[in-house]
Amino acid sequence: MSEKWIAGVDLGGTTTKLAFINLQGNILHKWEIPTDNSNEGLNITKNIADSINEKLAELNYPKTKLVGIGMGAPGPVDYKTGVILNVVNLGWKDNFPLRASLEELTLLPAAVENDANCAALGEMWMGAGEGARNLVCVTLGTGVGGGVISGGSIVQGANGAAGEIGHITVKPFDGAPCNCGKKGCLETVASATGIVRLATTEVAKQESSGKLVELFAKNGKITAKEVFDMARDGDEIAIKVVNEVCFHLGLSLANIANTLNPEKIVLGGGVSKAGEILLKSVNENFSRFAFSAVRNSTELALATLGNDAGVIGAAWLIKDKLKL
Repeated sequence: MSEKWIAGVDLGGTTTKLAFINLQGNILHKWEIPTDNSNEGLNITKNIADSINEKLAELNYPKTKLVGIGMGAPGPVDYKTGVILNVVNLGWKDNFPLRASLEELTLLPAAVENDANCAALGEMWMGAGEGARNLVCVTLGTGVGGGVISGGSIVQGANGAAGEIGHITVKPFDGAPCNCGKKGCLETVASATGIVRLATTEVAKQESSGKLVELFAKNGKITAKEVFDMARDGDEIAIKVVNEVCFHLGLSLANIANTLNPEKIVLGGGVSKAGEILLKSVNENFSRFAFSAVRNSTELALATLGNDAGVIGAAWLIKDKLKL
């Protein structure tokens, strides 16, 4: 019998990533399409189904090559019903029947999950968390997402909103407003957006000086990458910002680990590309606040799959659902 594939989909607000993945977790073909969120998002699943059919035709394979389609979507998902409860930027109304729509349009078994959870599953299956059955994955990007895996299964909570690590409150009294409506969330400090906000606030102070101040004066803006680059070069303001970010992140991860005792905590997303300067400082703060038994049994690591984590995790959903 010829090798069967799974279609993995990572749905984003502007771009949708797609891949054909074999049952061993290897990406064989991957591509992207724009996410069309017009007309209340009604074109999204149709465009995905059409793109899959077009790619199969291009490769000269029949639809029977695929055993199913898995998707990660940005929002809380009821895994049992396949309904996405609410999303901010896709146009869908609340409680959109995502799995049913995918199955109707692709004529394939479908499974859907929150995108951060899919990234965690991807890292567990083929990435930095490979071999771990108890894992926490934190994505540090424009926001901060999270996925919690216990005994090899995603922890979903009462309505699919478990793992919202970015909305742990770290600065309850003087924190910045968060998009969720609260103040002082981890996301306002440890995301790329939060890092830029912290750095911009520091360089605007009258007594500030150094390379980061000069860069801001020249360009009128600062990126999170530049903050880490300047910290490596010894810039005092950049170091101060990185220390604040890593303090709150390390403390939050320690509290998560004290509750869950995972084998691994994997840091992914664009901010994680800072590498060792981030991991070392977060580790130091994690060790400071973690219970001794947890500190000795939980390893912090950088994600290895990059932008492929979501589609691989989405494929794992089908592998698990169909017991392949």
